[in-house]
Amino acid sequence: MRKLSEICQILDVFKQQDPAPKSELAFHNAYTLLVAIVLSAQSTDKGVNKATKELFKIADTPQKMLNLGIDELKHHIKTIGLYNNKAKNIIALSQILVDRCDGEVPHNRELIESLPGVGRKTANVLFNVWWNEPSVAVDTHVLRLARRLELSDGTTPLAVEADLNKLPDDYRRHINHWLVLFGRYICKAQKPNCPECPVNSFCRSADKRL
Repeated sequence: MRKLSEICQILDVFKQQDPAPKSELAFHNAYTLLVAIVLSAQSTDKGVNKATKELFKIADTPQKMLNLGIDELKHHIKTIGLYNNKAKNIIALSQILVDRCDGEVPHNRELIESLPGVGRKTANVLFNVWWNEPSVAVDTHVLRLARRLELSDGTTPLAVEADLNKLPDDYRRHINHWLVLFGRYICKAQKPNCPECPVNSFCRSADKRL
């Protein structure tokens, strides 16, 4: 793992290119963002956005989702991986939000993380994107690139999150988006585009392509 000062140097390159990166998921409110994040597990943001474009026009609150019903929900999201299980979780979490939170998504981490289909990573994305908090979501891109760029020695999402949480808030607020977009478009797992990499000079990976 690199020194904190060097990690910040690397992140400053991303910051200069994109000072305020945004999630590529489409959403209208905290609830639709939560649903979109749940759907995005092992799926692409583009695929999720395509499926939710019509869904969110008719079900953008927990109660509307319950009124829609699980069969109709499945019809809308059938192009997304694991859609059967995700549909069950979305209906279940919507019922909890109606019963316990008056149909609102609460600013309560303990409750959010306890919802069906929602774990720490999903909660971190929600708190980061919706409430603009410096919560670090460690998905597959972040886990892979944090190791590749030596931002962390961790081998688990929790360990990597702990290392990245040592960063100043401004970096923590954006690092997930920086690394996700970097991994999605430049440093791809199967074929990294090293000639186009903005942090090529920092990279010491064995498969670095000059």
